[in-house]
Amino acid sequence: MKKSTLLLTSALAASALLSHAKAEDVRHQPPKDLNGYFPFNPPSSLSEWDTRKEEVRRRILVAEGLWPMPTKTPLNAVIHGKIERDGYTVEKVYFESCPGFFVTGSLYRPTNPKGKVPGVMFAHGHWQDARLSLAEPDKLRAEIAAGGERFEKGGRSIFQSLCVQLARMGCVVWQWDMLSDSDSKQLSREIVHTFAKQRPEASTKENWGLYSAQAESHLQSIMGLQTWNAVRGLDFMLSLPEVDPQRTAITGASGGGTQTMLLAAIDDRIKLSFPCVMVSTAMQGGCTCENASLLRIGTGNVEFAGLFAPKPQGMNTANDWTKELATKGFPDLQKLYTLAGAKDNVFLLRGEHFPHNYNAVTRSAFYTFLNKHFKLGHPSPVIEQDYEPLTREQLTVWDDKHPAPKAADPEFERSLLKYLTEDSTQQLKAATATPEGIEKTLRPAIETIIGRTYAQAGDVEWALDDKQDRGDHLEMTGTLTNKTFGEELKVSWLYPKKWNERVVVWLDDSGRSAIAKNDDVKKLVASGTAVVGADLLSQGEAEPVKQTRVVKNPREFAGYTHGYNHALFAQRTHDVLSIVRFLREAKVGDHTNPKTVCVAGLGSQTGPVVIAARALAGEAITRAAADTGGFRFGNVLDYRDPMFLPGGSKYLDLPGMITLNGKHPLWLKGEGKEPQDSATDWLAKE
Repeated sequence: MKKSTLLLTSALAASALLSHAKAEDVRHQPPKDLNGYFPFNPPSSLSEWDTRKEEVRRRILVAEGLWPMPTKTPLNAVIHGKIERDGYTVEKVYFESCPGFFVTGSLYRPTNPKGKVPGVMFAHGHWQDARLSLAEPDKLRAEIAAGGERFEKGGRSIFQSLCVQLARMGCVVWQWDMLSDSDSKQLSREIVHTFAKQRPEASTKENWGLYSAQAESHLQSIMGLQTWNAVRGLDFMLSLPEVDPQRTAITGASGGGTQTMLLAAIDDRIKLSFPCVMVSTAMQGGCTCENASLLRIGTGNVEFAGLFAPKPQGMNTANDWTKELATKGFPDLQKLYTLAGAKDNVFLLRGEHFPHNYNAVTRSAFYTFLNKHFKLGHPSPVIEQDYEPLTREQLTVWDDKHPAPKAADPEFERSLLKYLTEDSTQQLKAATATPEGIEKTLRPAIETIIGRTYAQAGDVEWALDDKQDRGDHLEMTGTLTNKTFGEELKVSWLYPKKWNERVVVWLDDSGRSAIAKNDDVKKLVASGTAVVGADLLSQGEAEPVKQTRVVKNPREFAGYTHGYNHALFAQRTHDVLSIVRFLREAKVGDHTNPKTVCVAGLGSQTGPVVIAARALAGEAITRAAADTGGFRFGNVLDYRDPMFLPGGSKYLDLPGMITLNGKHPLWLKGEGKEPQDSATDWLAKE
């Protein structure tokens, strides 16, 4: 036996003594959901935060279908129906965030603006018909009695109250409708907020609808559409000549708080943010409009708020999921702001004695915060003044001269997604035409949807279960444990007694058992190459996985599961990266690491996984061989399919991952021209 083989096998056997008990793979635990615990761990340095901030910001953009951003087409804004009031005006507005996709809302302006004035965006939450509705008198009186509101007239609309007060303070205010609300009716409330069951007619390979596996594979969601509308709303507000681009703010409560955090996180043009009753380590947002696949894997709302540091940011608590923010989450934000040298720029209004709200007390805190940081010069604290609210008829943007588009139109829904797909594909093809575009656009996206790079693969250890002498080679079985992530996978090792310091990781849909009686594997071992077989996650079981797990939420929306948990395809890719990381980096005793590490994936499910790992592993994988069988994420029509991957189709599908392989040696079958050599002969090459 060669010395290198003796050292290696002895060290592998000895390492078994280091692990007397194996921790259960955390991926076998129930999947995380929106009601989990989402702490924020503040960084120890600004350089560390800069790296983390970019990762989380990119995750938001990718998850919401905004990487790359859709093409900004003309807004074609229409402003009409001006109403003049005491110190302010109100106008009706609609514009197109995409061709034919209308954003509707109200524009409030001070009557006599002095020079450039602040611009404030106001996103409402789950108050139905928020912009147009008025509270019932009995409910309002109860609010006044509890101290939440002050006026029997103005208090009838928390939304108009905020807009009117800010306009009187000298600000331009853009309040727009969330999808399916007030004048925004092109998508129905049933689609936007209450979607519960997959629609067979929308789950197609072409002309698909929202929530389908195709939409999720292209990262198309209600949440993404709403964030895009917010981006275009900021474009609209900044197009107004009186708005000061250095004094732009956004606020909103509940679902509007979610929108506030997200726009502030991704758009540097926002200078002050005040998300209400949504910054929390607990519940992250229960509606389909507040969730998207990939969004909160490894992160959450408190960290989203942290992305805005060091710029001024306020928030509040109420007797809801934010009630523990003062002790869970906010102290961590204070640490981040202190690290950034801006400890006075983050503010918390305690209000656990109030229910979920954006009441007069909270609004006053926002006015006062804005007044301070934008130097508006009003006495502090700023107290809201009464006014006469406008009626639904006075506020609606649609009339005979400005007819509304068709409401709840499934054809429009599909045409919008088709437009966005074509626009994204065109941009990505242009980006991948150059090495710079591949590295700046495609690679960060693939890294995000897989959720791990080779550099982040973790620390991996080996524990031996059994070792047998098979004559010309040793057969060992055991477990690789990724200590960083709490993951483990069963592996089998075939080591020639005359080892040539080469290893082939041989992966098959059936798992590690595939190497036992495989003639190609025998040929490799006979040539001196060690072969490793593995049960990737959920492989090697009695019955192959036909449907992946989902969270307990009965509504059939991928975002409720995959917004918080990696897809099985991504997890299996993680396993491949763990194996390669172990072979390349692990120090087991005093053995030498292999000089050559090759990976083969020759099953219909395993081949594409190897392509993904090959795309991310760089030079760590010397050669890769994959039989893809012509697989395409775009052909997966069930979000519980083991091969479903959020974003898998968007980034040019599997060929996009193949593109990331670059010049690294790759044997490829199932993608057109067939290779001349067998996979075994090709892997054996130097």
